[in-house]
Amino acid sequence: MRARLPKPDAEPGTNITVIRQHRAAIEFARALSTIFNPFLNATVLFIIISRAFSTTMTQFWLLSVIGVAFFLAAPLGFVLYAYLTGLVSDFEITDRVERQRVFVAFVLMYLAAAIVLTLYRAPIQLVAITWGYWGTTLATMLITRWWKISTHAFGVAGPFAALFVLFKWQPAPYVVLVPLVCWARMYLRAHTFAQVAVGAALAVLSTLLFFRLFHVL
Repeated sequence: MRARLPKPDAEPGTNITVIRQHRAAIEFARALSTIFNPFLNATVLFIIISRAFSTTMTQFWLLSVIGVAFFLAAPLGFVLYAYLTGLVSDFEITDRVERQRVFVAFVLMYLAAAIVLTLYRAPIQLVAITWGYWGTTLATMLITRWWKISTHAFGVAGPFAALFVLFKWQPAPYVVLVPLVCWARMYLRAHTFAQVAVGAALAVLSTLLFFRLFHVL
């Protein structure tokens, strides 16, 4: 029987194109992960809600400073400190054991923010959101003991859940960011589908729970 000749190789440019497409997808996923990280998402949400419910411009600027301090500067500063001192191996805190240690600090930061805003008598929407962040972070810290839940997923899904409750369908054009960020985390093999799905679901449920507790919903 006559042997079959091997099929001709693909055109030389084909492999290069595939490689470039893969690299482009990786860089796009990394950019999404960096831009829409949980700290920045929380800060943007805090500023939006501060602007919507502050009674004076002075109150808005004060609340904005509090938001930037507790949701961006403090967590990022701690991650930098943890990296420089060897507590974590990378800025994304990919190691599950290292992540659990760092979450203790995040829980304390959000607890402090919630207490400050409660004592300051900030708009109830901000108080509910801040306590919600504390509750979600605490739950994530406990889950991380056994499973690496996606913080990017709850970091992007939670703010949209809050915005939909407070502003109805106004944020709808931007909700595509939620599946995009979840895809990015999976494409980078940082998380599985289950980990991003649970992270997003936890954020939505926590938002609804704390909005109900504070009679916002």
